[in-house]
Amino acid sequence: MEPVFPMLIKTTLSFLLLVALLAMAYPATAAPTYAERLGWEPGAKVVIFHVDDVGMSHSSNAGAIKAMEQGAATSCSVMMPCGWVSEYARYLKEHPDTDAGLHMTLTAEWKNYRWGPLAGKNQVPGLVDEEGCLWHNVAQVVAHASPDEVELEMRAQIDRALAMGLKPTHLDTHMGTVYATPEFMERYIKLGVEYQIPVMIPAGHAQFIAEEERASLDQIRVIGEHVWAAGLPVLDDLFTGGYGWKDRDQLERYIQVLKNMKPGLLQIIIHASDPSDIFPLISGSGPTRKADMEAMMAPRLRDTIRSEGIILTTWRELKARRDKAGK
Repeated sequence: MEPVFPMLIKTTLSFLLLVALLAMAYPATAAPTYAERLGWEPGAKVVIFHVDDVGMSHSSNAGAIKAMEQGAATSCSVMMPCGWVSEYARYLKEHPDTDAGLHMTLTAEWKNYRWGPLAGKNQVPGLVDEEGCLWHNVAQVVAHASPDEVELEMRAQIDRALAMGLKPTHLDTHMGTVYATPEFMERYIKLGVEYQIPVMIPAGHAQFIAEEERASLDQIRVIGEHVWAAGLPVLDDLFTGGYGWKDRDQLERYIQVLKNMKPGLLQIIIHASDPSDIFPLISGSGPTRKADMEAMMAPRLRDTIRSEGIILTTWRELKARRDKAGK
């Protein structure tokens, strides 16, 4: 997996000038957190435990359901081009209060389990490889796909969800692809604003994101103000490190994240799965994903949430609070 938040590249001179001017207008140290702007008390620590990759496999669906029904996970997002979406869509119809968004999927990274674009390969030829599947990695998407093709495919994924009767609570990004260029990000935000679906943008103090990305933080904060002004909620921070924990000590590590987090609105990305016997044929990540699921269900995690005064929330609540906050 590539980092979820790769550095923005190919920034134009005019964009840099805009960033410099607006960054001075919105200094991060002086502004209240986005949690405060959404109505929580100053100093509040608000968390979304978010399950990525739902719909990728039966194991992914089962793990997400357990992590959310029996554990601390509060939200998830669905990979619409994948083969097990219909199973989870039926679950969502039976459980309409589930906080489920769309995991904008522009890559198909596994060796033996692949998927193609919903828009059709003839409509988005720059998004597909020689097999007719989405590219394996983000760099290949950047090298071959146009912003128009990226927008067309994302729109097809949103439209499929709506046609299935699903109402996405938010949009985010598989493997961070929509963050790979300013043009891709622009189309991602455009669709969020058009459909009035919140988009995952961590643009506040960025405590954890700063460990991955430093040079682009001013740009991200400017983008965050644009998203806020369009009537959508914004995160203060995003934690993406769990997928790289191969020692499977997820519980202790997530507890430390909660204890170390700054006040504000933080999304913690997890990949909870309940691997079946055939999951290893897809990926060797089954043990890490199972450890994420088990960490969400652990009583000690709940105890830490209580002792640290953590407030758990969902994207549905964020949108309701943003609507209430007005301009």
